[in-house]
Amino acid sequence: MANGIPLRPLGNTGVQVSAICLGGWHIAQPEIGEVESTRIMHAAIDRGLTFFDNAWDYHEGASESLMGRALAGGKRQKVFLMTKNCARDAAGTRQHLEDSLRRLQTDVIDLWQFHEINYDNDPEWLVERGAIAEAIKAQKEGKVRFIGYTGHKSPHILAKMLPLHKWDTCQMPINVCDHFYRSFRHDLLPELLARGIAPIGMKSMGGGNLEVGGKIVSSGVVTAEEAIRYSLSQPISTLVLGIDSMKVLEQDLAIAENFTPLVGSELAAVLAKAKPEAGDGRHEWHKSTQNFDGPYHRKQHEFAV
Repeated sequence: MANGIPLRPLGNTGVQVSAICLGGWHIAQPEIGEVESTRIMHAAIDRGLTFFDNAWDYHEGASESLMGRALAGGKRQKVFLMTKNCARDAAGTRQHLEDSLRRLQTDVIDLWQFHEINYDNDPEWLVERGAIAEAIKAQKEGKVRFIGYTGHKSPHILAKMLPLHKWDTCQMPINVCDHFYRSFRHDLLPELLARGIAPIGMKSMGGGNLEVGGKIVSSGVVTAEEAIRYSLSQPISTLVLGIDSMKVLEQDLAIAENFTPLVGSELAAVLAKAKPEAGDGRHEWHKSTQNFDGPYHRKQHEFAV
């Protein structure tokens, strides 16, 4: 336990990480401002939230640069730092890595993940265009410690990645509505655990305005505490949370510090509330639309941005 936040094993890596992770997209929203974003990140570290998420394309690189400045001066050593590569080819993969290292002001990325494996041919591209081979090369060079991948569209697409490499992590939606709809929890998570791949949860509230709790919470399906507790009650290594204010940070820290699993009748009651609104995907548009797909990845596949 780190300052009250439980630690969990990151798959078979031998590393322990905080049960919640600070999301890199939300923290860099321009309306927050760099002074406040930095204050939030420093407060999170002081309280034991030491797993930080980012991606090469978040806010066109501004998120990595912001986080790099916030972690300068000794904070970097206190954080398990994750970012993501958006390229599918070898040259692009190398460029994204060098960009990320420079922006984050670090010599090594703790966890580097292939971002948004959302299209059925993404796994094939990673092999055919040399991205996986280049990532392995970077790992041997000591610039990357662990390699994983992410996606929010479909369990079957992420399952196509499994035979391509001995992955360390896989990041995917884990929320109370996912329990009933195109479920990563049921259709992918067991296989990840069997292979020793660390599952990283995200979209516990379905995305949306964090001040009102995201789609699942703002629609009255469950409370913010129930949403986060459901996700943390699943066998995942950590849960990426969007944090865009001290208010949200304090809420999430309190839930993590006082976490008890949802089990028995309490779990059944939460699932009973979610089931009537979960089956048609109304709160998980990231699975059925391109609304949550990043512009860079849409362009890769020649879709309009």
